[in-house]
Amino acid sequence: MVEIRRCLDTYALVEIAKGNPIFTAYFNSPFIITDLTLAEFYSVLLREEDERVADYWFKKLERYSLQVTKEVLIEAIKFRYEHKKQDVSFFDAVGYVFSVKNGYHFVTGDKEFEGMPSVEFKKK
Repeated sequence: MVEIRRCLDTYALVEIAKGNPIFTAYFNSPFIITDLTLAEFYSVLLREEDERVADYWFKKLERYSLQVTKEVLIEAIKFRYEHKKQDVSFFDAVGYVFSVKNGYHFVTGDKEFEGMPSVEFKKK
């Protein structure tokens, strides 16, 4: 069994969908996403593309998604409150807290996470 060490955020998924080679390598290695990240990604695709594209990516990614606990949700709310100056989104706070609690690296290109522990920061 291959050990999963990365949790991708919506930023990374959008870049994968665009074919950005900096991020597509992550799609070819073990990763997970949270159900909330999958939902946010679906919303982005529905808004920027159409339902057909959103459904395609949902079906492609749903097997990689994991549920988060209520405890992670509460910790994410606290994390977001503690980092309110960085304007971290709720979805990103959930993904980051989930990653840290489970020993994953949080893969993102969101500037708010640059330099944070357990983050693999990549930019376009």
